[in-house]
Amino acid sequence: MTGKTNYRRFAPVTRRRFVAGASTLGLAAGLGVGPFIRRASANTEVKVLNWQGYGTDEPWALEAFKAATGLDVVHDYYNSESEMITKLQTNPGTYDVIVTNSAWNGRASELGVIQPIDSSLISNFADLNPSFRDSAVLSADGKLYGVSWVWGMTAIAYSTDVFKEAPTSVEILWDPSLAKRVCVRDDAIEAVSFAAIATGQDMNHPADHDKIKEKLLALKPNLATMWSSEDDWNKQFQAKAFDVSIYWSGSAFRSKNTFNLPVGYFVPTEGAIGWFDGLAIGTDAPNAEGAHKFIDYMVSQEFYSKWAEVGPPASANNKAMEGLPDSDPSKAFYLDQENVKRLQFMAPLSDKERQDFSDIWAEVKTEFAK
Repeated sequence: MTGKTNYRRFAPVTRRRFVAGASTLGLAAGLGVGPFIRRASANTEVKVLNWQGYGTDEPWALEAFKAATGLDVVHDYYNSESEMITKLQTNPGTYDVIVTNSAWNGRASELGVIQPIDSSLISNFADLNPSFRDSAVLSADGKLYGVSWVWGMTAIAYSTDVFKEAPTSVEILWDPSLAKRVCVRDDAIEAVSFAAIATGQDMNHPADHDKIKEKLLALKPNLATMWSSEDDWNKQFQAKAFDVSIYWSGSAFRSKNTFNLPVGYFVPTEGAIGWFDGLAIGTDAPNAEGAHKFIDYMVSQEFYSKWAEVGPPASANNKAMEGLPDSDPSKAFYLDQENVKRLQFMAPLSDKERQDFSDIWAEVKTEFAK
């Protein structure tokens, strides 16, 4: 799921698929957004704050949503969760819907930049996986501050041209035979979390920071490069700059299925990072009614079944995941409970913990540069 802490997870995507051969009205009918929405009269826009290229700004989805509701969706973007918080604090009453990572949702509610959500207005709420929907990190004082949207993992991708059999252990990153063939993201929380997992610790609240630093320093002989975005990762992988990398699940499936790269992906036996993203409503949202409607559409099976064509993270909507065709390789992977059991899910971190992680990573990178 850190500077740019988007465990996702799903970095800005530069290439999207457009749905062809369907009119806007046809899309709306096919996506089923009409029945649960009535037109808004007080406001004609829904303002969304999100990562660029991360689902909510898919052109076909915006066309379908407008056809069903009469509402235009306008986007603003952030490049890190800390920037998201800053935008919300410096532009109060500007945003209707905000995509928040589970580890940051509580922070946003504490700061008063997001407001409670009325789940009775979310017709798809009952279809959401209870493990995510009812998570304590999305609620405060008995009120709901986020609706679970998508989830995924940060595990390990590898070249199937190099590895004829899938690795199984996180120690592949430190394998002496992979000198200068390993890639990681330049991200403090991600790096520290993986080192914590590799040393048998709680990735969110590790007790032995020295052991983590030592483990990360031991990566130096194998480190070939670092990546900063999905597009950057794809370009470097295609150029054969590395063979193994810590990477986001949705991006790995997209690299394989959309860009036809020889990418394999696995969850180490020792564990990996689990994350999930939610949809929140900004405090004093100019169109709270429209925000509820847009959230309802985003978590619907109808939206996800179309978005699934480009390889997004897993939906928090059980019906959406079960409705994927069996030919979709991500379906079996995400529904494999053995993979899920090995995950440590991101939890909220204190400011001190974030600073400690940042300091460790800064010290390690200084040694890497020598």
